[in-house]
Amino acid sequence: MLEAIETFHWGAIFQIILIDILLGGDNAVVIALACRNLPPRQRIRGILWGTAGAVLLRILLIAFALVLLDIPFLKALGCLLLVWIGIKLLAPEEDAHGNIAGGTTVLSAIKTIILADFAMSLDNVIAIAGAAQNTQADHQLYYVIFGLCVSVPIIVWGSTLVLKLIDRFPVAVTLGAGLLGWIAGGMLITDIFIVERWGQPAPLLKMAVELAGALLVVAAGKWLAARRRRNRSSEEEPASTS
Repeated sequence: MLEAIETFHWGAIFQIILIDILLGGDNAVVIALACRNLPPRQRIRGILWGTAGAVLLRILLIAFALVLLDIPFLKALGCLLLVWIGIKLLAPEEDAHGNIAGGTTVLSAIKTIILADFAMSLDNVIAIAGAAQNTQADHQLYYVIFGLCVSVPIIVWGSTLVLKLIDRFPVAVTLGAGLLGWIAGGMLITDIFIVERWGQPAPLLKMAVELAGALLVVAAGKWLAARRRRNRSSEEEPASTS
């Protein structure tokens, strides 16, 4: 048992849990909205079964993604997606949960949760698959499952606390976005197309590309967020003077 614990890739586990917490806020919102019309006694059933279905769906999608990452250029595509997701994390758009309908039965609420989670899973799937790629190939899915099992209770039952902590320590969001950029750089430099032509990258080169990815996401996200704040301010000024 101790040997198994010692061989764990704790860095990958930490990354998976952090990604789930940062990108899983939408899941908590969807679960709450989908179950809002249920009687109080049925809400906990809707939450538990809906969450279980969403987690199973996530595991299946990530298992599929781990296999697909061995196809040339897919890691490069995943890199672009993670860069976009990281920038969006720092410069979020208007909330888009108003179209989540609340179910009137447990089954309809579960269906809503699973369908909505499927539609929103791309960012989590790509990010977690990228974090798991640094572990042993035979154990990647186990890391994913472990990370999900640890993070789901945090997302579902501790989402309010997590949001308060993020509001109090905004640097957590910046670090999370930087982590996505770091993973994106690692995915790009280890794309099978690049590896087959130039071989496995040297550790120093890989770290440099990962660092460049993190800095790119943070810089672009901060710039876009500042630009949107300026635009909102300029739009509000004429309205206040009229």
